[in-house]
Amino acid sequence: MPVGINQPSGQIKLTNVSLVRMKKGKKRYEIACYKNKVLEWRSGVEKDLDNVLQIPNVFLSVSKGQAAPTQDLAKSFGAKTSLNDIILEILNKGELQVGEKERHAQLERVHNEVIDIVAGKLVDPQTKRVYTTGMIDKALDQLSSQGTNQQGDSKTSPGSSDAAPAANSDEAAESKGKGKELPKWTGVVTTRSAKSQALDAMKALIAHQPIPVARARMRLRITCPTSILKQAVKSAPKSVGETADGEEKAHGTVKDRIISYVEEVEKQDVVGDEWEVVGFVEPGAFKALTEFIGGQTKGRGKAEVLDMAVVHEDD
Repeated sequence: MPVGINQPSGQIKLTNVSLVRMKKGKKRYEIACYKNKVLEWRSGVEKDLDNVLQIPNVFLSVSKGQAAPTQDLAKSFGAKTSLNDIILEILNKGELQVGEKERHAQLERVHNEVIDIVAGKLVDPQTKRVYTTGMIDKALDQLSSQGTNQQGDSKTSPGSSDAAPAANSDEAAESKGKGKELPKWTGVVTTRSAKSQALDAMKALIAHQPIPVARARMRLRITCPTSILKQAVKSAPKSVGETADGEEKAHGTVKDRIISYVEEVEKQDVVGDEWEVVGFVEPGAFKALTEFIGGQTKGRGKAEVLDMAVVHEDD
């Protein structure tokens, strides 16, 4: 009698595998990839497709070894779409299936990246110093807990901007003035980029003020021909979306209006026939400033970013 069990010679046993799934045309397709390589591919670290795929094929079920029929692929992705292009679409847009351990590690990586971005963009509005990542993490954790326990009650929560009048930013004032629901923070997810989640986190921190925070100011160099500086400001363009307050700013000269956007002037000088000012501007005012300069100077003036976020760090 033969010893052992004979296995089909064509059977392929996959180990150390991560699946990427995509539903298209009422069919679910899968590709078999090496663990950790999918994220490296999507982030641009890994560029060799052979290092990502365990088998260069598309499956209906990887675990059963059931390859996707050619006619199904043609119906779902188009008859002219090559197998390689189908694999790339699934790899780039499909849902990555990972184990609990890998999912936790991925969540932690995104979480740390979000905290680092936020900590580099927000400051104490009085001292202009950055907070530690630990303090930012704790403040966001507080907001996340409030969002879970007090759903729909964020407008009157104790952590609103009224609790920190010293840090009453323009963004918080706008949110309250328009009567809109304040931004909420419910925690980090792996399905969105760290940058977009960091923006949401900053909006929530500024709106609720669990600790006094404000966006770090931008440092700009603004240049404009001296022949334009003393000209009266033209009527405010409608596209800028100016309010009544904005229209009041429109009175005076071009120089007066530019200076009104600058919170703190570091230096200003005239070189030849060009005026130059270096100063600090709130990030929320940057777009209106550049639109004003472009409209009033017809492209002859410009605002150059010298530093996206000016902060003071403790030694």
